[in-house]
Amino acid sequence: QLQASGGGVVQAGGSLSLSCVASGLISTPNRMAWHRQAPGKERELVAVVTSGGTQNYAAFVKGRFAISGDSAKSTVWLQMNKMEPDDTAVYYCKMSRAIPPAYDEWGQGTLVTVSS
Repeated sequence: QLQASGGGVVQAGGSLSLSCVASGLISTPNRMAWHRQAPGKERELVAVVTSGGTQNYAAFVKGRFAISGDSAKSTVWLQMNKMEPDDTAVYYCKMSRAIPPAYDEWGQGTLVTVSS
């Protein structure tokens, strides 16, 4: 199970920090990510970090967000700064392992609302 937390309401220009902790994974993840889904839109990738520390971000992040993770502890964080109303969405964490025993596990989502 993946448990995400940290969502809430923030004013435009403000910051929020999300965290996600996994329990019961059969092996250490090698890829941890945050996705988001805004009302009426498809789920999209926000940021991903590998067990080796490589980070990648969606273009819309524009240097505002920072992802970090600890594979050994199956924990991933997302620091969001300079938030915009368009960042309003349900944020989902995802942990994956590409080599056997492989898996893709999703968290339950945490709502982030940015008011203008």
